[in-house]
Amino acid sequence: MVNTRTTLTLEEFLNLPENDVNYEFVDGQAVPKVSPKFFHSTLQLALGLLIRLWCKGKGRVGTEWTVILKRQGKDWVPVPDLTYISYERLPASWKRNEACPAIPELVIEIISPDQTIKEFEEKAKDYLAAGVSIVWVVDPEAVSIRVFLPDGSSQVYTDNMLIVNPLLPGLELTTRQVFEEADLI
Repeated sequence: MVNTRTTLTLEEFLNLPENDVNYEFVDGQAVPKVSPKFFHSTLQLALGLLIRLWCKGKGRVGTEWTVILKRQGKDWVPVPDLTYISYERLPASWKRNEACPAIPELVIEIISPDQTIKEFEEKAKDYLAAGVSIVWVVDPEAVSIRVFLPDGSSQVYTDNMLIVNPLLPGLELTTRQVFEEADLI
C-alpha cells in the first residue's frame, strides 16, 4: 500500500509499484481510486466495446489508463475510466507499457455510489482546462450521460437522445444503447 500522505514527484509517482489499488496523482499525493462495483464495471466494458468499434483505424481506447496532464499548473495524473486518443495525437506506432503521454480527445468517467456529480463537474473542468476535448460523465443511478465541452457548456443525455460531436466525427451513441449494451436496462 502506498503512503498517501507523502508528497511525491511525478517521476516517483509513475515509478510506484503496481498493486491491486489504482492511484491518481493529485497535488503531489497518491490518491486511491474508488473500487468499481457491478454497474460501473459493466458500463465501462460496454462503452469500451462501443467506442472501440467506432475508433478502429482512427485511434485507441483504453480503460483505466493513466494520463499525464497539468492541473492548476501542477502535474496531475488521473486514471479515467475510459480514454480515447486519436492516432493524430498519439501515432499507431506508439506501443509502450506506460502512462498516456498525449492529451486525449475524450475522457469518460463513471460515477460510483459514494461519489457525487459535483465532484465530477469539477474534474471535468480540470480535464477540459488541461486540453481534453470532451468529457463524458456517466451516471448509472440517473441512467444518463452528461457531456462537458471546452466552452464550459454541458448537456445531459438520456434515453434515445443522440450523442454526437464534430470533435469525434462518426461517433453516434445514445444513452439507451450504452445501458442496453451493459445489460442494465
